[in-house]
Amino acid sequence: MSTARTTVLTGLAALTATAALAVTGCLPTLTTTPNAAGETAALDVLPVHPENTTAPYDRDAWGDWTSHGRGCDTREIVLTEQSTGTRPGADCRPVCPATGPACWHSPYDNVRLRDPSQVHIDHRVPLAEAHRSGGADWTEGERERFANDPANLVAASASSNTAKGDGDPTRWKPDNVAEWCGYATAYITTKHTYRLSVDRRERDALAAMLATCTEQGGGA
Repeated sequence: MSTARTTVLTGLAALTATAALAVTGCLPTLTTTPNAAGETAALDVLPVHPENTTAPYDRDAWGDWTSHGRGCDTREIVLTEQSTGTRPGADCRPVCPATGPACWHSPYDNVRLRDPSQVHIDHRVPLAEAHRSGGADWTEGERERFANDPANLVAASASSNTAKGDGDPTRWKPDNVAEWCGYATAYITTKHTYRLSVDRRERDALAAMLATCTEQGGGA
């Protein structure tokens, strides 16, 4: 493994460890993480509340990608970690060879991509959704921490990310039905970790996606 790629992966490990630290105030982390075997029980214990639509949402208040050593930011680290066969390029930007298999797989629509400009880093639980479900009163640091948590970030096609927007599972589901189990399970995990609520329609939509876990033989 090259030194540059090792640096990027080390940066991701440090970023993940930082995101996993217990946070004071309104963002405590769980001691256990929901998994495919307990996804329904995990959904059942999420608090159910209507979305908070009274506090204005400002995307700028959630910060930008955080830089992590040698100029690598969160986007570049996740873009590298969620790729196959890339080589380090300038400024931590991974490069996909012109020949051979495409380097990124977008799980939302089962599309393979070679050009990193066509790959977006999606917040599985959107920032606006976090704002509406408990994050409206978070501090600047807490918002930035959430926005850069790699456990909630997915390298996906630009078209699928644009279609998703800030929609929760009531308004958007992956086109790739095979991804529903993993998507719902990870979405619920993030909501648990940050003590976020779900509304009733959102909860029902997640339950419908979790039903595919059994069909797929047990989960993600």
